This record gives sequence, C-alpha cells and structure tokens, in this order.
Amino acid sequence: MIDRLKRLLPDVESVRNNRWLRWLGPTLHDPRLWRPTRHGVALGVALGIFFGLLVPLAQIPLSAGTAVLLRANVPTAIASTLVSNPVTFGPIYYMAYRIGNTLLGEDDAHAPQDMAKLADESAAATPANTWERITSVGKPLLLGLAVMASAMGLLAYPIVTWLWQLKTWLSGRRHDRSVAKQED
Repeated sequence: MIDRLKRLLPDVESVRNNRWLRWLGPTLHDPRLWRPTRHGVALGVALGIFFGLLVPLAQIPLSAGTAVLLRANVPTAIASTLVSNPVTFGPIYYMAYRIGNTLLGEDDAHAPQDMAKLADESAAATPANTWERITSVGKPLLLGLAVMASAMGLLAYPIVTWLWQLKTWLSGRRHDRSVAKQED
C-alpha cells in the first residue's frame, strides 16, 4: 500500500520544474522536504487538507510554500490538497455553508436557494454575476470553510501519526513472527 501511495505522490523533479513552485527556488533542494518521516508526512497531510479546504485557488503553491517553511513533506502537502476537487467541491461547500450558518445563528430557510444560486451553471459567468452569487452566501460559507479547514487540518496530524505508529507496530509484529518461525 505504501508503494502505491508513493507512486501517486509527485516526484522531486516534477515539483521543482512546476511553474507555480519555481519561486521556492533552491529551498526545494533540501532533502528533508522529500524524505517520508512520520512528522513530515503528518504535517504535510495536515497542511494540504487545510489549504485544500480553505483556499479555492492556488492551493498547491500555498501548501508547498508552507511545507517548505515548516519543513513538512512537500509531496504529501501537494497531494493532500486534492481533498477538494470537482467531485467533492459541492458537498464541501454545502457543508461549510451549513456550519457557518449554524455558527452565525442565521435563518436556515434560505440555504438551499442560496447554495443553488452559487452552483447555478446557467447563470452568466461575468465577474459581477459571480461576485453577486458569492456575496449571497459569503459570511456563512467563509466561516464554515475556515472552521472545516482548521478542524480537519488539526485532526489530520494526529490521525496520520497514529496510522504511522500502527503500521510500524504491525510491521514489528510481523517481523517478530517470521523470526520466531525461523527459530522453530
């Protein structure tokens, strides 16, 4: 499973040659940013999920830049931003809107209509129209995204750390069993 995950992660050269990440320059050559350590991977996943949920644009450069600053694993930070994608976009934003609406104590009766306005593809895609649709759900959506991004990012670190420790423990047990069988 780990090998399959490594194949899905971007490699060093593809990240270094990415036009959106070139601004990081020589700092991307630090080998600690590419080595899969428990802390680096857990922090990379947490950063990727945070920026993937919070920021609708430029998620990858922001997560990669922050990963470099915090010495997290860059490939996992980049890959984890894919938590929000065209398939998950609608449910994430709807849930964020509902969370924000609840926290603000606003009337929930207009939620389906407001979110339908935001997601309506038949509306003309002019900047003014887009801005009007966004401002109709603005405060609850932004608050909900901030809460979701923070909570999921904070939860990701201990979950990944625990899974890493569990994998290490299970590998040790498997090794102990194989040694015991060889001794018999």
